[in-house]
Amino acid sequence: MLPLVPRPAELTRHNGFFALHAGVRVVAGPGAARAADLLTGFVGSGHGPEIRLSLRPGLGPEEYELDVAEDGVTLVASAEAGLFHGVQTLRQLGPDRWPCLRIRDRPRLAWRGVLLDVARHFMPLDFLYEFADLLALHKYNVLHLHLTDDQGWRLEIDGRPRLTDVGAWRSESMVGAAGSTVFDGVPHGGFYTRAELRGLVVHAAARGVRVVPEIDLPGHVRAALAAYPELGNHPERRLPVWTGWGISPDVLGVHDTALDFCRDVLAQTAEIFPSRHLHIGGDECPTTQWETAPAAVARAKALGLSDTAELHAWFLGELHGFLGELGRKSVCWDETGRSPGRLPPAMTVASWRDAAHGAQAVARGHQVIMAPHTSTYFDYPQTDGPGEPPRELVTTLADVHAYDPLAGNLPAADPDDGGRPGVIGTQAQLWTEHAPTPDHVRQLAFPRLCALAESAWSPGPRDYADFQARLAGHLDLLRALNALPKERVRFPGAVPTPRKPRT
Repeated sequence: MLPLVPRPAELTRHNGFFALHAGVRVVAGPGAARAADLLTGFVGSGHGPEIRLSLRPGLGPEEYELDVAEDGVTLVASAEAGLFHGVQTLRQLGPDRWPCLRIRDRPRLAWRGVLLDVARHFMPLDFLYEFADLLALHKYNVLHLHLTDDQGWRLEIDGRPRLTDVGAWRSESMVGAAGSTVFDGVPHGGFYTRAELRGLVVHAAARGVRVVPEIDLPGHVRAALAAYPELGNHPERRLPVWTGWGISPDVLGVHDTALDFCRDVLAQTAEIFPSRHLHIGGDECPTTQWETAPAAVARAKALGLSDTAELHAWFLGELHGFLGELGRKSVCWDETGRSPGRLPPAMTVASWRDAAHGAQAVARGHQVIMAPHTSTYFDYPQTDGPGEPPRELVTTLADVHAYDPLAGNLPAADPDDGGRPGVIGTQAQLWTEHAPTPDHVRQLAFPRLCALAESAWSPGPRDYADFQARLAGHLDLLRALNALPKERVRFPGAVPTPRKPRT
């Protein structure tokens, strides 16, 4: 059983092995240099048998063909992305010798992503580099960075120094689930410079991963309001960066000062991240403050809206239009489904509540990223035993493997095909309220990220026994890469009581 995760679409074994100990020679055809450099970093460079990488028309945009023989290896694709995926397959085959085989492989879905929340807990830059490498290993092609929230602002913005001088730091952190009265008393913070994030983008791109930034607006902005109170609905209030979890009632105002701020931040974010997609959040935005804010009341009246709550969809539509002027495409969470018909159909929707909301968004004309919390929120416990994160719902490895982003015969779509409605992909969410360190993230991520990789990449049907057999050997590779914590970590606020089974 070859320890390949995700499972290739087509694989045929042959007799014999290709030995790497003799010192292989990686040969790159035109357009294959970056993929060849990546492979050389894994296998070294010598004067032995050849591994030849080349581009050839006729395959899909991420498809590749791999032939391993005793006397040489050929990897062919139509685009660089396919070569990157083939390199990762070779990486998984082992460090010393590769079995002779033929693989023709292609992804099931175009968007295969993982969200990493660095706002609730700041993660070191070197871990982001490592994480991008691990995503590429499993043929994910999107690293979604959740850069701003109530608890921290992690992105340097020129001309707005208080976002990182003030908004990047909080005095302490809540211990336990939202609503807890226990705090750790430990200051926390950090941010990334523009140069650091550009370096991450380059590193990820050299592995076939694009970094999609998220600036959460107009809710989840308490850190920004702590830095610049005039952006909110009560500029006279001086708020600290939030130390709790959950949903802060403090949101952006809908006046021109707030809108200009959003445009400036999004424009600078787009300068750092070349990804066509840029996530603008949009979720969990209480609109209570708008009910009595003069600017909000006047704006709703001028727009002919029935109440100030409808400003939520209007606000996101304004940001969507601005990003369109920059040549970018906006993504928002499907919390906005409460205003059906008011969001531009060209806005991509990330459906986090359940699959039904994703199907509704497709019916309204949206391209959808399926991210239902019951199957893709990896901050949820993996077992009902003690020491897990203080969340009630359990999402096991088997649950994730059984998840199908296209269940109910939803149509698949390509984000680059002109906006045809459908499911463009799926992604995991690693929220970090209860994951303060890279080891906490590693423990939450693996092996569940391996299972979701299969749902996103491999054709059906699902065979959990087959997956477990391949995963056993694959985990040896993850251990060798230090992708798994050396010992099991305990999560802050963990309680030794059973949780609710998944329904």
